[in-house]
Amino acid sequence: MNALTRLSLLAPVAAAGLLLTGCGGGAYPPVNATKYNQETTAKFVLLDSGTQRSLTCPGLQEKRLEDGRLEVVANIRNRENRRIEVQVNCVFKDEQGFPVDETPFRIVIFTENATEGLSFTSMNNKAKTYTVRVRQSR
Repeated sequence: MNALTRLSLLAPVAAAGLLLTGCGGGAYPPVNATKYNQETTAKFVLLDSGTQRSLTCPGLQEKRLEDGRLEVVANIRNRENRRIEVQVNCVFKDEQGFPVDETPFRIVIFTENATEGLSFTSMNNKAKTYTVRVRQSR
């Protein structure tokens, strides 16, 4: 069998292989959908490595106000022996976890080894849960 004959026999097999594997179409499931998903499940998240190294949250308090709004107090502690500046906000969510209200980021300066209590109040009574988010100042 010469090379041309072999090539003519392999061409249909290669074309069938490409058709079966290449253009199958359809949707693909997300990869690592829960790996970096802290903001949907945790009530306190540190958004970058600098805040993860420097801060901790020893306690969260939540209460319903008389008008149904949700109030959250986060005790955030600076674990470093230096002053740090961060930005903190709170995302209020409904019972299904969808955002219904979000506070603007506010700048907080922590002195050495200090603990600050930061208060957040939702704008309406639709908030059922929340996530307090902290990031380094920009």
